[in-house]
Amino acid sequence: MNCEVCQLKELVLETIEIREVLRCILHTIVFHRALGLVRPKDVDCELFEITYVQCGDAELEKKIEEKIDQFISWIEKHPNRKCQVSLSFYEVKNKQPTWFSNKIERLYWEQWFINLHVLTSKTHGKSHHSKGHVKSGENAVEESSSRRATLEASLREVLFQIIKFVNDKKDHIPPIPNSEIISFPYEITIPSSSDSSFGWHTDVLKRMLQTGHPTMLS
Repeated sequence: MNCEVCQLKELVLETIEIREVLRCILHTIVFHRALGLVRPKDVDCELFEITYVQCGDAELEKKIEEKIDQFISWIEKHPNRKCQVSLSFYEVKNKQPTWFSNKIERLYWEQWFINLHVLTSKTHGKSHHSKGHVKSGENAVEESSSRRATLEASLREVLFQIIKFVNDKKDHIPPIPNSEIISFPYEITIPSSSDSSFGWHTDVLKRMLQTGHPTMLS
């Protein structure tokens, strides 16, 4: 089985924007790959003029929120870092039993990589009543507003990228095994807890070696 991979456009954002951005992207991907009977729920972003769709599944929402919480905790310990969050769909197969193992094998058929460059929010010192500091504050507000608008435009591009991918890539999807909302198992992977520049990649590599990752298509 081959595994289709989608590298999403990198988004430059601040910590306060992580939750909304990841909610929007993760729920959009899962909604398009749910393949079961869903109860679509429109959700308006709090920080952006963007509406996305959730599957209406409480367990899925809980899992996504838990992963976002874990990722934000990691970012707070590793600021100003480029990093990835991945969402993978897979099948579960029983590996050929041998005299030393009888393991379950995960056959990954699709992986999404959310590329983020998280910046530390700019902090400003105590307010002073001089014209210079007032002007500086105004500039900071304008800069923040401009940066937020740029992020919103980039997030829209990512959503269009997701929609194009799911419409173009269908032949690799395995037969649907059940009628549940989320028909296939999935996992959300965040950077490794170890403070290493290659922590996330090392974590993914270990998982690939343990589960027998299929060949990826470029």
